[in-house]
Amino acid sequence: MSDGRLKGRRILLGVSGSIAAYKAVEILRRLSDDGAEVRVVLTRNAARFVTALTFSALSSRPVLSDEFSEGGWGAMGHISVTDDLDLAVVAPATVNIIAKMAAGIADDALSTALAAAACPVIVAPAMNDRMYSNPILQRNIETLKATGVRFIEPGSGALACGVHGHGRLADTDRIVAEINALLRPSGALAGANIIVTAGPTREPIDAVRFISNPSSGRMGYAIAAAARDRGANVILVSGPTSLEPPAGVRMMPVTTASEMRTAVLEESRNAHIVIMAAAVSDFRPQHPGSRKIKKTDASLVLHLEATEDILLSLGKNKGGRILVGFAAETDNVLDNAREKMKRKNLDLIVANDVSKPGVGFGAFLNAVTLIDRSGAVSEVSLRNKSAVAGCILDKIEELKTNQGL
Repeated sequence: MSDGRLKGRRILLGVSGSIAAYKAVEILRRLSDDGAEVRVVLTRNAARFVTALTFSALSSRPVLSDEFSEGGWGAMGHISVTDDLDLAVVAPATVNIIAKMAAGIADDALSTALAAAACPVIVAPAMNDRMYSNPILQRNIETLKATGVRFIEPGSGALACGVHGHGRLADTDRIVAEINALLRPSGALAGANIIVTAGPTREPIDAVRFISNPSSGRMGYAIAAAARDRGANVILVSGPTSLEPPAGVRMMPVTTASEMRTAVLEESRNAHIVIMAAAVSDFRPQHPGSRKIKKTDASLVLHLEATEDILLSLGKNKGGRILVGFAAETDNVLDNAREKMKRKNLDLIVANDVSKPGVGFGAFLNAVTLIDRSGAVSEVSLRNKSAVAGCILDKIEELKTNQGL
């Protein structure tokens, strides 16, 4: 029995040409039962799997499947179908439609409608496991995430091609839950003020050289986007990266560890949660040059000093905040993480072994271990960093609820 929780919400359901198109029928039914006005847009290939008539009958509305045919939406159907939308959902999303969205291509009913949609967008991919791991697809996904598009990680299981792998459309329950979470944020993080740090810092040697590390910032940016999706007020304090800040997140760019410390300590006065995902440089040159040092004048010795320990400062004046740190280690990962958590008075630490290939710095995937103040340990297996971000926030929500914050 529906509680009408989506009553008055206008949702565009885009369906692309995957065998999983039949599952979109159930998504439509669930959203309609919850009171939403669902407008369906099909690609031509999607209509070969499930007819427009099926979607029209269940939605009680015309279906747009041809940008050159009125289809009940008027001469400019791709525009009118997107009027006053609260959300657009593409499920299932193929490699093709994701590539079109990332490249800004609008050459069919769905891609033109998405180009005109001035609302949040959720994409649920469905495809063969090798197609999903294709680096070009992953690049396109990251491009779209940088513009604020939300992705629902596909599941693992039997695929239509007969193999068992990662790429099947996420369960309907999960897709509907994600839609409700976006349109009706009501979890433990709704309204919370959260600071997330991300990326590396750069400590200057001279006017053109610096000390840094290979952090891409993807983990911190994924956490910021996921916290935003859960209704939090997010401030992203980021070192230099090539990433676009997530839409709806307040961005504070910094360069050095000192600048990051100043920003975090200032903003933390009103923060409920601080998540230090940045890879802050531990050392900096004692006497950086203001001009480029010529090779002929350079010393072979670079004298370093320790940078400010931002988490340690926060831990000494913790108050009621939840503090989350990261431990990127190569040896004795869990022991070092536990020692860091105790020394810096953290509620949760995210440990990862950066010596493993394909995870951590610069990678699209990650595998981490979560350790909380009580000593409880949770393993997060290898997955997209956005999915890892969700697991981290699930744990933070649990801590927040248990602490009555």
